[in-house]
Amino acid sequence: MPNPFPGMDPYLEGPKWSTVHFDLIGQIAWQLAPKIQPKYRAFTNSQVILASLDPLEIPRVRLRLPDVGIYDKGVATATGPTSTATAPLKLMAVMPELIEQKILEIRESESDALVTAIEVLSPSNKRGDGLIEFQQKRREYLAGPAHYLEIDLLRIGKRFPIATTLPSVPYFIFLSRADQRPCVDTWPITLDQPLPKVPVPLLDGDPDVELDLQSAWNSIFEHYGYDRLADHTVNPTVPLSSEQQAWADELLRAAGLKN
Repeated sequence: MPNPFPGMDPYLEGPKWSTVHFDLIGQIAWQLAPKIQPKYRAFTNSQVILASLDPLEIPRVRLRLPDVGIYDKGVATATGPTSTATAPLKLMAVMPELIEQKILEIRESESDALVTAIEVLSPSNKRGDGLIEFQQKRREYLAGPAHYLEIDLLRIGKRFPIATTLPSVPYFIFLSRADQRPCVDTWPITLDQPLPKVPVPLLDGDPDVELDLQSAWNSIFEHYGYDRLADHTVNPTVPLSSEQQAWADELLRAAGLKN
């Protein structure tokens, strides 16, 4: 089924995002590769970090934590003054896990030099344990000779560091051209707006290539059946405002995804 939204589907923010993240990075590489060959190569690279999953990334079936309820103080008792008391509760800790993150790199074929790095942000890039590590990686990109394109399709968490106040919109794309820093080309994206076509810069003397982000999004939505990946019959994991939810409900009913 086609994407029922004009742009991003907010129902895919949450536990399903790791699947979306991998699919979108791959589709962007698929779209860009024929446009830049043979002088350049586009390929995905992986990095593994140790971090605790964000609560929004954890499906309820995996997070086996008890609900807050009545605590009976009589559960734990000791048999004598020197006895070891039984712990009153046994709870499941949220443990750090190895989280694989993918990035798209455009490199010059002959020298293998990094020309442009493209990041599609995941929750661990924007909050929690992984935020500090990602901020350091971003600083390294911004201090280096390569261009940097950051695609932020998540509504919660830290944004790209900008000296001024950003518009109040859910999504952003930031492009830091190596020869124009500290200036950053910025695309604010509203919920009812298609994802933009953005330029991907290459080496001096070569024109930018176009990334049609909405086309990439629609392709993975239809190919991988994202209408079934997300439960559109209930409100999304990351809540919408009442006005946004009413708007989303109307689109979903029109698409037959919600009664």
